Amino acid sequence: MSTLIRGGTVVGPTGPYPADVLVDGEKIAAIFAPGQAPEGPEVIDATGKYVIPGAIDAHTHMQMPFGGTEASDTFDTGTRAAAIGGTTTIIDFAIQRYGEVVQDGLAAWHAKTADQCHIDYGFHMIVGGVDDDSLKAMDQLVASEGITSFKLFMAYPGVFYSDDGQILRAMQKARDNGAMIMMHAENGPAIDVLVKQALERGETDPIYHGITRPQELEAEATSRAIWLASVAADCPLYIVHLSASKALEQVKAARDLGRNVFAETCPQYLYLTLEDQLGAPGFEGAKWVCSTPLRSKHESHRADLWQGLRTNDLSVVSTDHCPFCMKDQKEMGIGDFSKIPNGIGSVEHRVDLLYQGVVDGKLSLARWVETIATTPARMFGMYPRKGIIAPGSDADIVLYDPDGRTRISVETHHMNMDYSAWEGWEIAGRVDTVLSRGEVIASGGEYTGRAGRGKYVSRGLSDYLV
Repeated sequence: MSTLIRGGTVVGPTGPYPADVLVDGEKIAAIFAPGQAPEGPEVIDATGKYVIPGAIDAHTHMQMPFGGTEASDTFDTGTRAAAIGGTTTIIDFAIQRYGEVVQDGLAAWHAKTADQCHIDYGFHMIVGGVDDDSLKAMDQLVASEGITSFKLFMAYPGVFYSDDGQILRAMQKARDNGAMIMMHAENGPAIDVLVKQALERGETDPIYHGITRPQELEAEATSRAIWLASVAADCPLYIVHLSASKALEQVKAARDLGRNVFAETCPQYLYLTLEDQLGAPGFEGAKWVCSTPLRSKHESHRADLWQGLRTNDLSVVSTDHCPFCMKDQKEMGIGDFSKIPNGIGSVEHRVDLLYQGVVDGKLSLARWVETIATTPARMFGMYPRKGIIAPGSDADIVLYDPDGRTRISVETHHMNMDYSAWEGWEIAGRVDTVLSRGEVIASGGEYTGRAGRGKYVSRGLSDYLV
């Protein structure tokens, strides 16, 4: 069936322009100057609205086991919420724990997603134990499974932590097969010392989660990862959830040298703070415990991150969506902040929160679309199938109403959480209509999609490298 999206303003990485978009089946068939499209197709009126590519969240954790519990969003609830918020593709993380077979970890995540996803999805692979077998598996996943990015951790000793020698070996393998190494860059052993000392002093409230993970330990690990990637013949390196000014300085310095170093940030680091959220009275701060942590409002972190987005020293905005409920989950850390499950839920709100940056004059419309859709598609081997309004691309399309309003609340969100990290926030814009591969799955506040319609995306290599 053909559909014509008529009267809107298409926004792409080169800027906004008036155009009508013809959709045929699951693909974009053509783009016409206003009034030049043929008669006949069903019409969606986009007058007064931006027509943007469906957003891609390149960092989510649905149903992720962590700290004795599991992320509260399933692939059903999480991808439904993502769709309502204008995200039409996620890339989640399959996990290989130490001692497990990489392919078995991948199979477990395919089983979790089977007949559950409302939107398209891909996987990164967390390599929790770098050895000869897992290095061989990296080649196999790139060659035949469409998984071309591998995440390592410099944090969480005893859980996901890799030492520098293991990291270097994985980077050398990625350099050979063309994959991207994604890095959780925090000095885990040093953080563990600070956590132990804080608890011994009786400092147990949620704010100490942030205090014991100072930005210097993020910056040190970021710098170390960059230099290890250099030793590995400039292995492509992507720093996840970058939160602080000093870490951004390390990325900027590497990029100024023309290195294949990239980084993402997340909405929580652009808006929320250590004092106002983690330091909320009583145990309320647990709602905002995540790693890397929120940073101090008395320093320039938020302004620096917005600037990094404008200059492309930060390439992508993802969510690191890893939600937990307060009841029976976050409450596991009452009396010991180190036992609070780490994670914030934002997959439904990223498109809106970044559009607020446009309204506030911090991003252009084109940069908004780049950071939430086009660059993630290019960075992770899905472009031009995803991430752009162009003939031949998947008809993943969002109509965004700049005159609408979005009020965020636990009472209205669709994520499986008993609170909202963004309670009461008002956004000067609203997702109006969402198409996923040509099918309208949300319109005017009504959701019409269904679990199981999402397809697995086998990804190619990044085309974003120097």
